[in-house]
Amino acid sequence: MTDNTTSNISPSAGSPSGSSGTASGKNVPSPASPAGYSVRKRRAQKTAFTIFRILSLFIVLVLFAILGFIIYKGAGVISWDFLTKAPFDGMTSGGIFPAIVGTLLLMLGSAIVAFPIGIMSGVYMNEYASKGWVVKFIRLMTNNLSGVPSIVFGLFGMALFVKYLGFGDSILAGSLTLGLLSLPLVIRTTEEALKDIPDGIREGSLALGATKLQTIWKVVLPMGMPRIITGLILSLGRVSGETAPILFTCAAYFFPQLPTSIFDQCMALPYHLYVISTSGTDIEAQQPIAYGTALVLIIIVLIINLLAGLMRKHFEKRLKIK
Repeated sequence: MTDNTTSNISPSAGSPSGSSGTASGKNVPSPASPAGYSVRKRRAQKTAFTIFRILSLFIVLVLFAILGFIIYKGAGVISWDFLTKAPFDGMTSGGIFPAIVGTLLLMLGSAIVAFPIGIMSGVYMNEYASKGWVVKFIRLMTNNLSGVPSIVFGLFGMALFVKYLGFGDSILAGSLTLGLLSLPLVIRTTEEALKDIPDGIREGSLALGATKLQTIWKVVLPMGMPRIITGLILSLGRVSGETAPILFTCAAYFFPQLPTSIFDQCMALPYHLYVISTSGTDIEAQQPIAYGTALVLIIIVLIINLLAGLMRKHFEKRLKIK
């Protein structure tokens, strides 16, 4: 009887031991289970985010390295005379004032060309055009134009504006070419800004008795204006640094006097930088001027980007107040 009792107790005594061992061990989910899939997903996301952080940090470091190098090389050249005088002595001395003025004139001319056409085209594409294959084709061509190299626009501008229309190498030809270059960006920015506005706002305006034109002018455009303004100013930033289009249409190698007509040539910062860095009369002596020119061009672009952000915040505040 003792043996039977012992034999009956032994298995029951062993059972808690086994269960306690399982409880004390780690409960690792099977890779095929939902819990295992969730663990693998979190690990993959963590790895991806780590890679993105490293790449972002690398890009920022490269940007600061470039800016630091340009500032180190060009800051010593920047002075009041450098910013307000024309070059002389084969562009080994003097300043870059005519190039600054020429760049600003080209930016203004391109804005006059691209802004009205681009905004009206974006409004038509989003508000009036039917959603058929024609609109899709136009949108596809607009996107493709955004990827066309700038030198192609320069060749087109030379063929059409300089030679065929007889404008010659002039500010007018350069402005028209740069306007065409920035036009796809303006159209897409306007269209995307208007597309994000809920249809309920349009319907509410129409229900109150406003016409479609009044709804667009008084309601839709003001709401999309922050993003539209940002796109417009960023397009100016791109135009300010383009060399190839103005190389074929308006830029002068050496033009120390200021232009007096839209049919005059002009100097421009990107082309001036290219010339004194590659084909000047004394490249070694011109190197400090080249770095100073690059620094001024970067400062102009940074100011434009800062202005875009400030204007966007301004319009957003006005919308909130209203």
